[in-house]
Amino acid sequence: MATILRDWSYQYQWLYDGISRIAALSVGGEARFRQLALQGLTIEPETKVLDLCCGSGQTTQFLVQRSRHVTGLDASPLSIQRAKKNVPEAEYVEAFAEQNPLPDQSFDVVHTSAAMHEMQPQQLRQILQQVHRVLKPNGVFTMVDFHAPTNLIFVPGLAIFFWLFETETAWQLIQTNLIELLEEIGFEIQTQQLYAGGSLQVIQARKR
Repeated sequence: MATILRDWSYQYQWLYDGISRIAALSVGGEARFRQLALQGLTIEPETKVLDLCCGSGQTTQFLVQRSRHVTGLDASPLSIQRAKKNVPEAEYVEAFAEQNPLPDQSFDVVHTSAAMHEMQPQQLRQILQQVHRVLKPNGVFTMVDFHAPTNLIFVPGLAIFFWLFETETAWQLIQTNLIELLEEIGFEIQTQQLYAGGSLQVIQARKR
């Protein structure tokens, strides 16, 4: 159960940014964290990229440096407003990720960063199905999010972070086998990499 700090972090951008920077120190800082899921990907100027649950454009800013065709999607009007200001080079769509209005097979890459832990299990499944739908054949889905720590030293810190800022859905995600779920939906797993004592995971999967 999250505390009032969670509500404040969404209300005040400066607080959210500060929390993000502190949390990202475990992987070398905010900029590196936001690009973890982009490592090894071929993104060229004509690559069509969807930044799913883009927030205020924290990763969108790095995507537009590689591609001229970046779309950010988020359900929050405030986040979309901030993203348009922060990263005007991208296009934006205000919509729920599980009700993605974008056309079938319209993107080469779909990216999401630290958003899937906000979703209920059924929501998560629906979102991943939508990701599969909007990807072109052989398109790549890449994500970074929480994972159950493999190093016990990181367990207390993650538990405290969840208690302060997250809800039960974060706990549900780290108990979910995302590899099995993605394969069931129709993805072929390319790589799964763990960071910060296993408390973060990057998964890259190709649409079969």
